Order: sequence, then C-alpha cells, then structure tokens
Amino acid sequence: MRTTGRARLAGLAMMLMAVAGTAAQAPVPAPETRVVVSIPDCKLAVVENGRVVKIYDTAVGAPQSPSPTGTFTIASRVALPTYYHSGKVIPPGARNPLGTRWMGLSVKGYGIHGTNMPQSIGHAASHGCIRMRKHDIEELFAMLHVGDVVELHGERDELVTRIFNTEAPTLMAAAGMIGGGR
Repeated sequence: MRTTGRARLAGLAMMLMAVAGTAAQAPVPAPETRVVVSIPDCKLAVVENGRVVKIYDTAVGAPQSPSPTGTFTIASRVALPTYYHSGKVIPPGARNPLGTRWMGLSVKGYGIHGTNMPQSIGHAASHGCIRMRKHDIEELFAMLHVGDVVELHGERDELVTRIFNTEAPTLMAAAGMIGGGR
C-alpha cells in the first residue's frame, strides 16, 4: 500500500508541476494602446484599454500647414533621428527640429516628435506634425509601438470633450466614462 501511495503522490506532484508550468507560460495580453490628439486643444492622450493613462501638451500644425485628421498607425520609431527636408540634412543634436525621438505615422511625412523649439508647445506652430517636449516625447516613445493607433481630431467631438475635459479626465476614466467606440 505504501508503494501505491507514493506513486499517487508522485503522479499528483507531476500533474501540479505541469499545470504550474502551463500557467507560467500563458501569455499576458498586451494592453490595447491608442493615442488621441486634440488639435484644437494642442493635447495628446495615451489611452490603454479605454482608460486615460497620461495627457501631454503638444504643438500642432499651423493654419498654413495643418495637421492631418483621421485615424492612423505608428509606422516607424527612431531614436536620435536625422532631419531631412528640402535639401537640408541635420544630424541628431541640439539643432535638430525633430528632437530626440520620431514616431512616423502611416500618412507620409507626418509624425509625433520632439522639438528644438519648446516654446512652440501649446500652439498651432508646426508644419503639421505633433511636437512634444523632450521629456514627454521620450516617455511617450517608451510606451508606444509600431502599429499602435493614433487618432488626430480636428474638432472637439464627444470623445475629445470626454478625454480632455479639464474637470479631471482621470476621474472620468476611473468611472469608466472614457473608452469604447471610436
């Protein structure tokens, strides 16, 4: 009878180890991350699984070179980018208009990037891109990946109003009032 008991214990131990191993290998789903930009408010929000994680001040396109509107994806990510425009090539550094990070959108020529003109933040002052302060773009760059959705809203629609309402958007997110449909 002792042999049978030991065999059962050994079998049970092997089953538990197999179950534990399977549980440890189960992938944890990555959060659904998207970016919502309010062009009229010059603000960008990171939304994970329907909840606002962070809101940043930005610069957006000037009236003569507006930011595009619509839903795009992040197509590329570059740390310490080189700036190329109209025959100009500016390597990474303090003079680079892209700052220290570039996230190109799925619409050619537009992206979210840093700036060498931080005084432009909060204004419609760019050539159509979304500009951010150095610390902010570096933090955002670490949160986002190629394929993440970026929505650029040219008007204060219902979603933009809910996200960027100055009356505590984080409380609204906690109450489940932000998220859902696009």
